[in-house]
Amino acid sequence: MAPGGIVYNEVIESPVLFSDYGMTSNAEQRGSPLSKPSNPSNGNLGMSSNNDVHELLDCPVCMSLMYPPIFQCSNGHTLCSKCKARVRNSCPTCRQELGNIRCLALEKVAASLELPCRYQNLGCQDIFPYYCKLRHEKICKYRPYSCPYAGAECSVTGDISFLIMHLKEDHKVDLHDGSTFNHRYVKCNPHEIENATWMLTVFNCFGRQFCLHFEAFHIGNAPVYMAFLRFMGDEDEARQFTYSLEVGGNGRKLTWQGIPRSIRDSHKKVRDSQDGLIIQRNLALFFSGNDRQELKLKVAGRIWKEQ
Repeated sequence: MAPGGIVYNEVIESPVLFSDYGMTSNAEQRGSPLSKPSNPSNGNLGMSSNNDVHELLDCPVCMSLMYPPIFQCSNGHTLCSKCKARVRNSCPTCRQELGNIRCLALEKVAASLELPCRYQNLGCQDIFPYYCKLRHEKICKYRPYSCPYAGAECSVTGDISFLIMHLKEDHKVDLHDGSTFNHRYVKCNPHEIENATWMLTVFNCFGRQFCLHFEAFHIGNAPVYMAFLRFMGDEDEARQFTYSLEVGGNGRKLTWQGIPRSIRDSHKKVRDSQDGLIIQRNLALFFSGNDRQELKLKVAGRIWKEQ
């Protein structure tokens, strides 16, 4: 472990709620056929819209789909509300002053459209009203997962099988088979460590994958270590499992039992919620022995599936 979050190898989101709007590229919509599914599990079905109408809703600045309020200049050129501030109230097409003219006609046209989920190519076959699509996409079960690696900022996304390969090949993460484990975390100068992350470990059991995290950080002014498990899947699937962690030494023992968090939650979110085994530094050094000069923690754990 080292300061600054350096990784260490182990020794083993009109009549809709505008606050729900986000930005999505129209290119994504043109890349998918607008056909209705025969057996949808979610969303409302209706007539499909054509690409020409979609292009009317492209913001000329950011090239994303526009949502209310949609503004226009006196010549009828439109752009989204976010880009209106960026162009300093000057129409990017004709340079006329934009003012605060709403393009209500285009907003009504948008309300009549139905679009496929942006994750159609990943398996989502539902079609949604224009103003409901983004809200669905924030929780779509087919949306890609973010890389669970915690030792560095990684922007890679994908399905679980892709992320497992990515972790092994790009982050050199070890994949272990089995539902029980014993890991040792060692550092020679623990008092010098402020924030650090040890190398992620992935366990393969019950046909699913689990990520074991171990970090050093502060709760207030108190230096602590924390171990926790994340499940490579959605939250409803994670609730099918339970795990326990145990650390001890010198005749004492500290245990934790809980439900693994989905990797939909970032490792920082889980860590900041303190949802895991938390060990005060002084206690960790007591468990380590050796006059408290060296960190040597053995973390044992078990994962099981609830019946």
